[in-house]
Amino acid sequence: MSEQDNNQHLMDLYPFLHKKNKDLIIGQQGLLESIKQKSNESITTKQQFFANNAEALLATATAIASVYMNNGRMLAMGNGGSSCDAAHFSVEFQHPVTAGRPALPAINLLADTAMNSAVANDVGFQHIFVRQLCAHGRKEDGLIGFSTSGNSHNLMQAYAKAKELGLVTIGLAGGDGGEMKRSGLLDHCLIVDSDSIHRVQEVHVACYHILWDLTHTLLADSRGQVS
Repeated sequence: MSEQDNNQHLMDLYPFLHKKNKDLIIGQQGLLESIKQKSNESITTKQQFFANNAEALLATATAIASVYMNNGRMLAMGNGGSSCDAAHFSVEFQHPVTAGRPALPAINLLADTAMNSAVANDVGFQHIFVRQLCAHGRKEDGLIGFSTSGNSHNLMQAYAKAKELGLVTIGLAGGDGGEMKRSGLLDHCLIVDSDSIHRVQEVHVACYHILWDLTHTLLADSRGQVS
């Protein structure tokens, strides 16, 4: 490859390094405007969700608190980025960062790589949560799932099994809620009205942080009434 061809190749790979200063400034202004628009969209999506779903959020927190009042556990599930939400949800309840709040049992169903890969390999990925519910699920427990589309097949299989076992079923979805909303298998379904995966996930994080806080408040109020 000649030096001229090599230079052209580098320009094709990294065009922003070879732009004139004026073009570079215009490009930076466009990126800054993009940051502004995305941050505003994130804020607006959160505001709209919580304005429209405050009562549903409280009802969901009450259901989670009832699970713990009955000595149950929360089981969490999701795929991809939503599996990270399931893990985050579980950590919040097991490891409270606010002084004076007790640790509460929460199981991340994605945590056991050997179990998940064994089930996926032997009988199919759609069964990874069902098999764990068969082993761990009790009627005092609750199952929470995260899906930006609301259509994750393995989640729907797990919700069906959870209803058979008598668990409380909770879901956080996006868009129109998908199968999570239409199936009738969920006791509580919180839906972020957005087609953006990123905006949906951002609301989900805020949502389960608030659910965590409300749950502890409800449990504290319950303990106060008992004593």
